[in-house]
Amino acid sequence: MTSAAVRAAVSLAASHGVVCDDPAVLEDGSNVIVHLRPAPVVARIAARTALIRPSVASHFARDLAVSAFLASRGVPVVTPSSELPAGPHTADGFVFTFSTYVPHFPDVELTRPDVLKLLPGLHAELRLYPGDLPTHGPLDDIDNTLAHLARAGVADLEPFHTRRAELVREWDAHYNDVQPLHGDSHHGNLLMTSSGPVWNDFEDTWRGPVGWDLACLAGARGEEAAQRAVELYGGGAASSDVEFWLEVRVLFGTLWGVLMERG
Repeated sequence: MTSAAVRAAVSLAASHGVVCDDPAVLEDGSNVIVHLRPAPVVARIAARTALIRPSVASHFARDLAVSAFLASRGVPVVTPSSELPAGPHTADGFVFTFSTYVPHFPDVELTRPDVLKLLPGLHAELRLYPGDLPTHGPLDDIDNTLAHLARAGVADLEPFHTRRAELVREWDAHYNDVQPLHGDSHHGNLLMTSSGPVWNDFEDTWRGPVGWDLACLAGARGEEAAQRAVELYGGGAASSDVEFWLEVRVLFGTLWGVLMERG
């Protein structure tokens, strides 16, 4: 799949006058991320995300829109490409977007505490984002993943449905003080550059409690890890809320593992 996705991206870029004779795959996971060398363009191609997101193009469009908005506010982010129409595009069965290549140090990552200390500034800017956003973010992914696994004939999904039902019963109690979030705020979504960290990957942005973004960085389950995340962030959420959102994240992460193995 990866080679076909890269060929499709190279071909689509060429149709817009961007020549690539040395594509470099930067990531091959939920999406395929490829630098269309020598052009300063990166193609994001939906891979496994297309399996569980019927509206994957809308996720990609959200990434472009939020990134462009933040860039207009002076936030260091990976921006939509100016070399060709950024998308989203659909070609050869793939969904694409094109962004600007940011030279960075791929082997250098911030720690979780570092990212938690940067989050308040990002959240302050995201609160100003005027666009429409989903309100069930990770729950939509959980439901879509369960549906895909069922269609794929994966058995023994009942424990996941049971756990989903338990979390849904608690959802409203923890869905408070909502705002636009990064949505997947782990340290891998910050690129380290010579001028500092640059935020990346806003396709999971949704309108929810900041506790969700903190849960993405808690690093462990339980009250102690949740409280530590809140303290590093500087308040903004109750540790009990972070604990809940971490449990939601654990459920989705577990389902994603099943998808990788059998879906």
